Amino acid sequence: MIGTDTISRVIGQDVYDQSGEKIGSAAEVYLDDETGQPEWVTVRTGLFGTRESFVPIRDADLTDDGVRVPVSKDRVKDAPKIDTDGHLSPQEEQELYRYYGLGNGAEHATTTQTTTTETTTGTGTDTRAAVGHDTSGPTTDDAMTLSEERLDVGTRSEEVGRARLRKYVVTENVTTTVPVSHEEVRIEREPITDANVGNAMDGPAISEEEHEVVLHAEVPVVEKEAVPVERVRLDKTTVTDEATVSEGLRKEEIEVDGGDAGRRR
Repeated sequence: MIGTDTISRVIGQDVYDQSGEKIGSAAEVYLDDETGQPEWVTVRTGLFGTRESFVPIRDADLTDDGVRVPVSKDRVKDAPKIDTDGHLSPQEEQELYRYYGLGNGAEHATTTQTTTTETTTGTGTDTRAAVGHDTSGPTTDDAMTLSEERLDVGTRSEEVGRARLRKYVVTENVTTTVPVSHEEVRIEREPITDANVGNAMDGPAISEEEHEVVLHAEVPVVEKEAVPVERVRLDKTTVTDEATVSEGLRKEEIEVDGGDAGRRR
């Protein structure tokens, strides 16, 4: 049984029928004006919980999974459409009693009063507006939040390669011309004169004799010397290009199932 002390645990809970099939989620609890006990619960049904149907809660049970009511899901689906404006008129309440087969409703001719997620003990109840409920999760508020992804593009530095400066030795032929000199031999003849007759007559009259002269010649001499000619180093410069980024972004949209003429938006 559900009493006034457990009303706060009913709001936002899943509601199941007598066979365990989920009907929807509990939105508001209506109390009997005479007894002050929970009499009806409005259950949000449909894809987005846009329809609210009155379900008797007098003999319902509160379980760990939610609220189990003693009627079928199909019965709730075809329940009379009554506005959830905070009060039931005697005529509306009798119509609900007749529909659910709870008697003719004569003994329940008084209207009932709605309560929300909080109730107070004693004679009064808290009649603030009902908290909305997301049927896919716990109670949040009376609106649905839409979110979308935004593209935030930045840059990061990463290594894409390396450059090395390396020197190596190559040999190339260089041809140059340098002047060189050498000595050659020539024969000089002079006649006998009074000046040289003495030297001419020195020695035997007839004999064999040899004279020699040393000849010299210049030859190229090559020496190699390593000298610095240039300094070379690696440096970096930054070049800015443009890169095109393409990415799929998700966003949430809504559609309404039910309502006037079944319109969707």
